[in-house]
Amino acid sequence: MIRLDLSTEPKWLDLGRGVRVRVLPPLSATAAQVWQEMAQAGAFEDDTEIDAGVLEAKAWARRVIIDWEGVGDAEGEVLEKPAPALIDALMDIPWVYLAFRALYLAPLHALESEKNVSSPLPNGSSAGAEDTAKAAKASAKSARAD
Repeated sequence: MIRLDLSTEPKWLDLGRGVRVRVLPPLSATAAQVWQEMAQAGAFEDDTEIDAGVLEAKAWARRVIIDWEGVGDAEGEVLEKPAPALIDALMDIPWVYLAFRALYLAPLHALESEKNVSSPLPNGSSAGAEDTAKAAKASAKSARAD
């Protein structure tokens, strides 16, 4: 069963170490923009050297982070308003990137993988497959009995 969260309100994510970001909910229109950006950057090519995970996190972050707390510049001055270049710089910090992926992107990926799960078809390629685990267990028992 899928659980629909119909809330359109932004919410705060605590990324740790005093950093919080306020994010918009993930929407399919945003996902389409992210995938288009990733495709244009070559993230889906077989021979690419682009890290698709970093590209995806930055693309989502630029589109959904609308506010933040606990973010300052090199001199320690508070940065009041997130801007695309600043959001990219924030995502370049490994622990921030990992927290954003865990809190915002992982639930999206989990939902995506759930829809791809299906039981084997009774007449598919595994229909006539032998249960090798039972055969191996029986063979081991008979070897011990000898």
